[in-house]
Amino acid sequence: METLSDADWRAVRGVPSLAWRAGQERRFQMVCRHTDPTGKRVLDVGCGVGMYLAAFRRHTPHVFGVEVEQEWACEARACAAGVVQAVGEALPFADGVFDLTFSHEVLEHVADDRAVLAEMVRVTRPGGRIILFVPNRLYPLETHGVFWRGRYRFGNIPLVNYLPNPLRNRLVPHARAYTAGALQCLLRGLPVRVVFRTVIFPGYDRIARRSPTLARYLQAITYTLEQTPLRVFGLSHFWVLERE
Repeated sequence: METLSDADWRAVRGVPSLAWRAGQERRFQMVCRHTDPTGKRVLDVGCGVGMYLAAFRRHTPHVFGVEVEQEWACEARACAAGVVQAVGEALPFADGVFDLTFSHEVLEHVADDRAVLAEMVRVTRPGGRIILFVPNRLYPLETHGVFWRGRYRFGNIPLVNYLPNPLRNRLVPHARAYTAGALQCLLRGLPVRVVFRTVIFPGYDRIARRSPTLARYLQAITYTLEQTPLRVFGLSHFWVLERE
């Protein structure tokens, strides 16, 4: 059986957050503003090593996670006992058992994003919320790197997302990026309605470790842009759905 190199594996699976920083806290507070997790049954699809599981446990003990990688699933169980190793295309839960189903920067990496989203809808109760963070196709940098001359080259690559689909997909076969229209197409036929959607800019956590002043400057500018039409150039879509 062919095995993936370390670079191939990182590209296909992505790399989970290993530390909780201001950017993640900001995103978590956005979630809490649009759905109160207090006492709710919460599922994190693609939970990585459990950073968001730990955040949800501040509000509720009923926290569950699904993670495809066994090593990460084992680590995540330190944050919440209800973590299972499984793929998002076949969630091992009954219909309508969760009040809140959450996915943070995961859909772009899965084999079948429509199937994963349909499963998230299936396991959410009527009236429950589904929260999505996914990469924005209009962000000027491709944050997943590119596949070039036979190997993956990581880093922020400018303007790749503005290429036509055939070229973009050759350079970034390992991760999707979404327009708002593409997300709307994924939802077509599913029993959900969009209750809120926006686009957000990065948290600049890595920059903050080197230069807090520069990070604050970037935050002041781009977080202001989130309140204008220029938010369409932000890093990630943030969508809140309600199960019908």
